[in-house]
Amino acid sequence: MPETIRICVDAMGGDNAPAAPVQGAVDAVRLRNDIKIFLVGQEDVVSAELAKYEYPNDQIEVVNATEIIEMAEHPVNAIRKKKDSSMVVGMKMVRDKQADAFISAGSTGATLVGGQTIVGRIPGVKRPPLAPLLPTENGVSLLIDCGANVDARPGHLVTFAKMGSIYMKHIVGIENPRVAIVNIGTEEEKGNALVKETYPLLKECKDINFVGSIESREIPHGAADVIVCEAFTGNVILKLYEGLSQTLISVIKGGLMSTLKSKIGAALALPALKKTIKSFDASTYGGAPLLGLNGLVVKTHGNSKNTEIKNAIFQCVAFSENQINQKMKELLTADDGAEE
Repeated sequence: MPETIRICVDAMGGDNAPAAPVQGAVDAVRLRNDIKIFLVGQEDVVSAELAKYEYPNDQIEVVNATEIIEMAEHPVNAIRKKKDSSMVVGMKMVRDKQADAFISAGSTGATLVGGQTIVGRIPGVKRPPLAPLLPTENGVSLLIDCGANVDARPGHLVTFAKMGSIYMKHIVGIENPRVAIVNIGTEEEKGNALVKETYPLLKECKDINFVGSIESREIPHGAADVIVCEAFTGNVILKLYEGLSQTLISVIKGGLMSTLKSKIGAALALPALKKTIKSFDASTYGGAPLLGLNGLVVKTHGNSKNTEIKNAIFQCVAFSENQINQKMKELLTADDGAEE
């Protein structure tokens, strides 16, 4: 029998809680019998939502947590004061090895604070980054960091590159992932102070396949597998990427439905069109893992629906099966003094 992978899902986090987290958990256990889901939240509310579904009863358990961390709350204060919140209770289960991973669509700030202070960092990681997968012309690329460290230093970005390479090799299956740093040009002398200081460090790093700078317009073409940047730049790229993808899909759909001829053409093109649109749907790839912790924490969009929660659960399964944390520990422990 395969080893059961235990995943905590924040049933109270996000715009669509508890409906989306509960349905996502049900969808996941219906497809896999090797996972155990802990739905963490207000027991009566979560149980009432769960009662709407039929599912393998031994694969889902409700863990009571009486408090909720709201989106607008100060992250540090919320984590410190709301000890019985769904987020704190779930992360403590990961810290105490009662679960292998934690997923939340709730407050990003609280997720970052809780991940570092409750779950804790592995040796060699000073700043855990958020790292979502971006759909590209050739598959996917990892954007690291997209929101955790707006004041990152060169040494942090080098660590991001190493962790991103491990992730892409063992999760996506790219044997020698191409690593690039986001820049305003491809020439080595271009960039701001952070990029200019980081570039030679990445160039000298023997643990990665560094291919130089990447301009943002080349990201959708899949010009690199690991895209390194600090969080301000990464978040701008991510949000523009998501917004443009949604807009293009909407415009294409509107155009295809505008006339009788276009509707007939759309009917013929529909199978290929659906496949293309699905490949650029970010929810297909789950959430953004907070890499470099002692356990896995995954942040999904605040407006996540059940599909994204389900895919984030499967993402956690792949992370655990491939022992990503252990591989990162092995590589980074030796570099504990790489930067301060």
